[in-house]
Amino acid sequence: LRSPWLAAFEEVNEAYSTQVCSCCGAKPDSSPKGRTDLGIRHWICSECGAEHDRDINAAKNILAAGGHPRLDGGILALQGE
Repeated sequence: LRSPWLAAFEEVNEAYSTQVCSCCGAKPDSSPKGRTDLGIRHWICSECGAEHDRDINAAKNILAAGGHPRLDGGILALQGE
């Protein structure tokens, strides 16, 4: 039995996926920025206090932007709203 979301492919823009909090959707000053902050692997959102692993946070935001069923509604900041 195949899951319906495995059959689809959607290209999404990954810009800012590491900088936007996957919990509250904010792009706080506390998030790592660009190439200069590549060494920052963990950060805490200054807006909601959520603790993030940079890569896992980005993965959640990319899944949300692609409309993954476990992340219904997505992250508003990544959808341009």
